[in-house]
Formats: sequence, C-alpha cells, structure tokens
Amino acid sequence: MHKKIAVVQSNYIPWKGYFDLMRSVDAFILYDDVQYTRCDWRNRNKIKTAQGEHWLSIPVRKKGLLGQLINEVQISNQGWAEAHWKTIQQSYRRAACFSQMEAPIRALYEQAADLTHLSRINHLFIAGLCPLLGIHTPLYRSEELGGAEGRNERLIHLCQALGAREYLSGPAASCYLDEAAFAAAGITVSYMSYAGYPEYPQVYGDFQHALSVIDLLLNTGADATAFMKQRSA
Repeated sequence: MHKKIAVVQSNYIPWKGYFDLMRSVDAFILYDDVQYTRCDWRNRNKIKTAQGEHWLSIPVRKKGLLGQLINEVQISNQGWAEAHWKTIQQSYRRAACFSQMEAPIRALYEQAADLTHLSRINHLFIAGLCPLLGIHTPLYRSEELGGAEGRNERLIHLCQALGAREYLSGPAASCYLDEAAFAAAGITVSYMSYAGYPEYPQVYGDFQHALSVIDLLLNTGADATAFMKQRSA
C-alpha cells in the first residue's frame, strides 16, 4: 500500500518540477478524466532555441473541444511528432548531452506519431522520460481507479484507492482543497514547493527555468537529477 501520492493532470513533455513532484511520492496518478483546458500545459510546452523560448504545441481537434475530458481529446494532425522532433534536433544538436539523449527521446517521438489521443501521448512521454531521470514511481490513470462526486471527494477517493495517508499537491491547489475533509478521511495534505532549483548549463543566452524537462536532459544528460531538488523520504 502506498503512503504518499500526487494526482495531477497530464502535461506534454512537462518541466522539471512536474518530475520532482513525481519522485517525491510513492505513487503518481494522471488525472485525465477531468475537463480539458485550452491554452494550458496539456498539449504544449516550451524549449529554448537560438531565437529564444519556443512553444511546441500538439494540434488537437477543436470541434467539440469545449466540455471534453482530457482523455477524450484527439489529435488533428499526425505530422506534429516529426515536426517537433526536427525542431528539438535543430535547437539542441550543440547541447552538451544531445548525443547521449538523442536516441531515447527520438524513439518516444516515433512512438507518439502513431497515437491519436492527447492523454495517451502525454502518458507515453511522462512514462518514457522517467527512467532517464532515475524516477521509478508507479504511474496510474485516474479512470482506472473509479470516482466520486465533487472535486475534493474525488481526490480523497483516489488517495483511499491506493491506501495513501498523505496527499502531496501543487501549491496552486491551496485555494480550493478542503483540508478538513481530507483530515476527516485520515489523509494529511501537504504542498510542493518549486523554489530553489539550481541552474544548469544551457545553450543560448541567459538561464531559464520554465522549460520542458527535455531542455534539462539534453543539456545535462545522466546528471539531470543533480539539478532537481533532492528530497528526504
């Protein structure tokens, strides 16, 4: 049974803080049977190029998008994966660890090219990038664990489904989490801090933190975890 879990919507090639949250818990749940939000991290993220920050966005079908769950959203153009990899390759070919990380990351894009749903693509990348970061946290999908009515009630149910006694949340959730309801269920709520990450060598100009973890991996390779905060168990 798991002691501490996190429940987060899937993101496309997330930043290092997302993976730091993953390695801080005993189990991680992708919360994709909730409503999709546009102009968010679900289908896009940033990398660094010679011209500055660049958004990589997965094209999704807009028809019926309003009200769709994340795991219902479909891709509108299957050529996106090849285009994204080409941009990454051009932008990071001079990065210190590009040759070390090229093959496993390219393989993920080759697999993603055949997928039709955004949630499955995100799951593929998150699960595939974890081993490169030394993360072995079990990964679950919320739709596999059943549900309950109400935002807080659903999160409590997911904690109970995995036997968790602590729920680790991102800091933004502090405005809506009902900590008393969690406490009544015997679950402690704690909040992740994303402050204090060390800088690492980057290609192109001044250092930037808020980039996809792809940037960290291609610049630091096997040393990537040294630039993510070490946390005690």
